[in-house]
Amino acid sequence: MGEHGGTKKARELVRRFKEELTVYRRVLTDPRTPRLAKWLLGLAIAYLLTPVDIVPDFIPILGQLDDALLVPLLVYLALRLIPKEIVAEHRRSVQAGGHSSSKTTKSG
Repeated sequence: MGEHGGTKKARELVRRFKEELTVYRRVLTDPRTPRLAKWLLGLAIAYLLTPVDIVPDFIPILGQLDDALLVPLLVYLALRLIPKEIVAEHRRSVQAGGHSSSKTTKSG
């Protein structure tokens, strides 16, 4: 049997999510990224990976809502602080298949 449309969409979503995580990891290690943006991205990643919540998950709706709002907000704010060309450079590199964590040495 062939893949259902939902399965293809799910795989694509997972692939894109992994790409974005790689982009964010690279942006975090890029020396051109402003310090505040690094802090915000690092905080978003740490919040996702740690079991600590501002609002505990067992509280209906609000427990999941803080995760759904806080992390995207932190990422959004961080990306607003990073020059667009830096993010675009890392995104192009990742999409071209350069998944290694090479550090950029350009100054600018």
